[in-house]
Amino acid sequence: MSWFERMAGWSRFGLVLGLAAVVAACNFRPLYAEKTEGSLSTYDELGTVRIVSLSDRTGQQLHNLLRDRFNPNGQPSQPRYRLEVVLRESERQLALRSDETATRADLSMIADYELFLQGGKQTVLRGTTRSVNSYNILESQYATQVSEQNARERGLRELADEIRAQVAIFLTRQNEE
Repeated sequence: MSWFERMAGWSRFGLVLGLAAVVAACNFRPLYAEKTEGSLSTYDELGTVRIVSLSDRTGQQLHNLLRDRFNPNGQPSQPRYRLEVVLRESERQLALRSDETATRADLSMIADYELFLQGGKQTVLRGTTRSVNSYNILESQYATQVSEQNARERGLRELADEIRAQVAIFLTRQNEE
């Protein structure tokens, strides 16, 4: 091992050690840490959110993904919050052949979400998240349909993960106040 390789290893170690010190100094608390005295953990807080059903098939898929991420055991019996989501989807064709037929497409999905106190009409959190996934347009209609469905499922998972993360951050901050 050369002198340069040994120094590079020490540099990485020093960088990691320095970052750990900075994080410890800024009162960092992991998002999914265990609950502290007198407060609920983020997992428990997420379990108090009721997800309102969405209308079409894609909306139902997003609803199920959100419910699994917030409440793996089903809707809460006594929810404290209500999450409403509006889902929009659009497609843009890319990569044209010489006969001007597309060979690739982008599937864009946008989810606008609002978190309310249960029974109330005042929004406590509002946000928008977006996902863009590409898929191939093939000669076979079936293969194209499968490719598009796979892109849609990836997009819905990304949206559900982002919404869960944003709501978890909000609930954690509310818990700290």
